[in-house]
Amino acid sequence: MHLIPFTPILANSALQFAISKATPESKATMAALLILSLFSWTIIITKARQLYIARKWARKFFEAYNSSRDPLDIKRKGEDYEGAPAYQLYVRGADEVDYHLKNNPVQVEARTSLNQDPALEHGNTDIIARTRTTKISLASYDAVKVLMEEAAAAEAMGLEKGMIVLSTAVAGGPFIGLLGTVWGVMETFAGIASAGSASLTAMAPGVAGALICTVIGLLVAIPAMFSYNFMVTTIRGITQELDGFASRFANQIEHKYVDNRPLSEEIRDANERLASRIVGALKGEDAAREMAGFPSGQ
Repeated sequence: MHLIPFTPILANSALQFAISKATPESKATMAALLILSLFSWTIIITKARQLYIARKWARKFFEAYNSSRDPLDIKRKGEDYEGAPAYQLYVRGADEVDYHLKNNPVQVEARTSLNQDPALEHGNTDIIARTRTTKISLASYDAVKVLMEEAAAAEAMGLEKGMIVLSTAVAGGPFIGLLGTVWGVMETFAGIASAGSASLTAMAPGVAGALICTVIGLLVAIPAMFSYNFMVTTIRGITQELDGFASRFANQIEHKYVDNRPLSEEIRDANERLASRIVGALKGEDAAREMAGFPSGQ
């Protein structure tokens, strides 16, 4: 029994034969696919590294953040978690809070804890909020929230940057390859018709040269498809984690650093401060009159 020799599809001789017999149109298509593949693999490698670093440093940052009840503790310690998107949001929010504490402060009286029983430790969880005498107003807090929303959006866009290249490779790679295949087959049939020969030997080289475009198109699209699906899922998880942290951070800032006193209490404190200033001014005036030799009260 005579066996027909079989050459594997991915053998060097088959690839070389198909490429050597490709038409100029097919070669131009293959060049476009190779350029797309180069961009695609560049994004795959850089994005995989970026997501790995983001996950790694995010775990460390959340461990450090959860270890303290003061939301600005990490900033005051000067700790750095540069690769974590949540840390970038934290830095911008903490810097804005610190700016308003220094430039737009609201002075309040320190309050004692509601629970003085040392056996009930959970009763003193708000000790930071009650002992702070310098806070920020609700208007300043709104500015902090807007800045954190902008920071969260910027970090999400940074994570998604370059993903359009992978989606283009997934959707466009097979179609570009198919275009080269159809064009090459059309050129092959046109050449056969002009030569007046319809044998398999005449058609095979041109068809092989055309089909290589589809093969390359699929080789470009398949790795991009798996990478895109994995990275989109990872980015979605990081983004949801980022949104959750932004809400939590804002809530802790509001609890510990925002002046949430009732309006009646704010008015009372303002009146007390105004009265103390008037009394101080009168005492100063009396002291000046005494130094000038005039009796006080005249």
